[in-house]
Amino acid sequence: MRSFRIGSAFGIPIKLDLTFLLVLPLFAYLIGSQSAQIVELLNEILGANIGDEIFVDGAVRWILGTIAALGLFVGVLLHELGHSLVARRFGFPIDSITLWIFGGVASFTEMPEDWRQEFAIAIAGPIVSVLVGVACYGLFVAVPPAGGGARFVLGYLAVLNVVLAVFNLLPAFPMDGGRILRALLARTRPYARATSIAAEVGKFFAVLLGLVGLFSFNILMIGIAFFVYIAASSESQQVQMKAAFEGVTVRDVMTPADRLHTVSPETTIAELLSRMFSERHTGYPVIEDGRPVGMVTLDDARDVQPVEREAYTVADVMTRELVTIPVDADAMEAFDRLQDHDVGRLLVVDARDDVVGLLSRTDLMTALDVVRSTGTLDPNESGSLAD
Repeated sequence: MRSFRIGSAFGIPIKLDLTFLLVLPLFAYLIGSQSAQIVELLNEILGANIGDEIFVDGAVRWILGTIAALGLFVGVLLHELGHSLVARRFGFPIDSITLWIFGGVASFTEMPEDWRQEFAIAIAGPIVSVLVGVACYGLFVAVPPAGGGARFVLGYLAVLNVVLAVFNLLPAFPMDGGRILRALLARTRPYARATSIAAEVGKFFAVLLGLVGLFSFNILMIGIAFFVYIAASSESQQVQMKAAFEGVTVRDVMTPADRLHTVSPETTIAELLSRMFSERHTGYPVIEDGRPVGMVTLDDARDVQPVEREAYTVADVMTRELVTIPVDADAMEAFDRLQDHDVGRLLVVDARDDVVGLLSRTDLMTALDVVRSTGTLDPNESGSLAD
């Protein structure tokens, strides 16, 4: 998500995603255009006794719609703060809270694997939403009947925050209800297995939400369903990978230096491509005087026109910003670093920053397949199937 910071709360950065700037006017329009139906609903549910006279001036409905939309996202922000403050109490740092098209996202540096902690963190958001709804209802009751516009906004926010809490309690992992489900499953199962089950339940509910959105022509619902399905699959794979790589270090899966194919900065692009073809490699560390000075990949070489490949050298196209990983780092840390830097290879270094190997995304995926199949990377151990 492309976002920018707008402030902080309790030391937690608050960001707005660009999609928020699109959805806020949409929500304001929908609330304003449906003001008559909302008034009818509030009169029926809360006994609001709001008359249509508050909308005599046509601009009022759009002003109230905008205020209500802003209030709704303030409620979403408080919901995410509920998650974040409880998580921080358990010692989990929070990177930021981002408001975007589907509500809010609290970015955790690390997810809890203790079921009690996850349960408390997950339930905190809906509890805060209910409390916000109760607070709005209290203010709604306190406003005299003459304040029709204020009663409209407060009544709407009272109902919507409770609806938000109930919706988030659906067991559609990774929504709050899905995380509560995983926490309960993790009481008697390995964390990875509990995640796998919760993710399958989440994908089932995502399909149901998608069908409801499709038949009701609700694009937002379809978008939420798509997000839930993708997020459930992604987090399930991440957790299973973390479980499979438990105790596995970079040293166990890297290509060591004595088997490493390297090139020099003076190597021509034509020679580089020839070596890539014969050695079946698509990336090489660039070494000069025994020290790494860059990385060169097939994509770098492709940028050079065929007629110029004898004239250009590796030094002209290589990437000079090296992404490294300590040799004793966890394999999962290496995977995260590959993702964060969007690269396909990491140079492995020792305590003196000497290159001792190379770790590619392919190395990690191959190791993952081996661990899943045998339960170990040691050919002398039979192991058990990884969960």
